[in-house]
Amino acid sequence: MSRVALVTGGSRGIGAAISKALKEAGYSVAANYAGNDTAAAAFTEETGIPTYKWSVADYDACAEGIAKVEADLGPVDVLVNNAGITRDAMFHKMTREQWQEVMDTNLTGLFNMTHPVWPGMRNRKFGRVINISSINGQKGQAGQANYSSAKAGDLGFTKSLAQEGARAGITVNAICPGYIGTEMVRAIDEKVLNERIIPQIPVGRLGEPEEIARCVVFLADDNAGFITGSTISANGAQFFV
Repeated sequence: MSRVALVTGGSRGIGAAISKALKEAGYSVAANYAGNDTAAAAFTEETGIPTYKWSVADYDACAEGIAKVEADLGPVDVLVNNAGITRDAMFHKMTREQWQEVMDTNLTGLFNMTHPVWPGMRNRKFGRVINISSINGQKGQAGQANYSSAKAGDLGFTKSLAQEGARAGITVNAICPGYIGTEMVRAIDEKVLNERIIPQIPVGRLGEPEEIARCVVFLADDNAGFITGSTISANGAQFFV
């Protein structure tokens, strides 16, 4: 029986690429999404991967959604915490709501999703938790005090939980993408992309969602059990830690 993988924000962008790659690697995949019913339906029709709707910012909704996934597919062996939002503003203009919304999804969402699956992983002596952070969680970014703080918090969560899960056969790792050619990034004005963003990337191009997905498949593998508490920086040499 194939292992079960659950990907949050798994029907669009980087999440969709991750869901597809895990399915191609032989996993039974469930993709969570928060709001775009049309995109989720199209994704399921295209891939055959079932989608489940709930907000990762809501603990009870996460617990209920995970229970539904496990009833349909079996216990979750691989959890990819990919869901994230932005509410960008310079700090002096940032509202409490903009701060809290990003924290609730991008940081607390990791707790809300991981906490319900953790006991089962411990009992089965196997688990893979893969957290999608960001280059801006490593270096910071003007206008993203909320986002950068949450994504930096994801890395602390990863390192702490890796130590707790190690003897139970659970690995916890993070991936920090740089600028990836998702629909959202490619919608940026071409002049801004070509003159301000891409010149900062030494490889001279945007990353592809599939490149992040391949990192996830590597970390999810049964043979990756000695890699835990680590961060993979996938940013085209834009930033080194």
